Amino acid sequence: MRFASLGSGSEGNALLISATSGITETQVMLDCGFGLREAESRLSHLHVDPKQLSGIIVTHEHQDHVGGVFRLARRHKIPVWITQGTLEAVRDEAAGVTVHICRDGESFVIGDLEIQPYTVPHDAREPVQYTATDGISKLGVLTDVGHSTPHLVDALRGCDALVLEFNHDTDMLAQSVYPPWLKARIGGQMGHLSNQQSAEILQSLDRNRLKRLIAGHLSQKNNSPDKVRSAIHGVLGDGDVEVVIADQASGFGWMA
Repeated sequence: MRFASLGSGSEGNALLISATSGITETQVMLDCGFGLREAESRLSHLHVDPKQLSGIIVTHEHQDHVGGVFRLARRHKIPVWITQGTLEAVRDEAAGVTVHICRDGESFVIGDLEIQPYTVPHDAREPVQYTATDGISKLGVLTDVGHSTPHLVDALRGCDALVLEFNHDTDMLAQSVYPPWLKARIGGQMGHLSNQQSAEILQSLDRNRLKRLIAGHLSQKNNSPDKVRSAIHGVLGDGDVEVVIADQASGFGWMA
């Protein structure tokens, strides 16, 4: 199994997950917050034809995650997996697209991948995040979440690789020019994870199999890669886990 990002941040998010069994390959996209042409361009940089995609799975209805999903799906006849609550929030955009409803705790299979949705606290209608496995390795994804819960910690048990949100530094957010309501939303219980919160989640996880950690969804104004690396180092030290910082412009390339 391998995975790559088209971009990660408040201006657009999309993650690719791929598994190979024999001569067949399954490629799934998790979210698409980019316009149609931009998404196709970023896919080409990763040597992926949109027609190769077996499905698009959606976390929630915010535009930096769902903004390009249905245009891409409609143009290339790609089925979409989405929660009922999220679908209700974007139903007008979904016309002409094959849609499958997914629910917390009910895994589903797309080709060689088994996908497990799990509920997270975020200010959306029915937000979920996902884990994916090919039966050998497990990838966990956790972004757009306001605080930790036992449910999400349990869902991420035993991951070989993890994409984890490190959205903001609390001091930088407090001192930013953002209006008070936006600071409260980002830092609130249904907003986004601070570096400290993400480090605490990482500390609480079963990391026995963890080989790669990707820090994602960094705020370009209220965080820095150095602060993120410092927070991660406080948990992982100089261990064997490879740490990668995803960015908005190019995400990150394919990793096994």
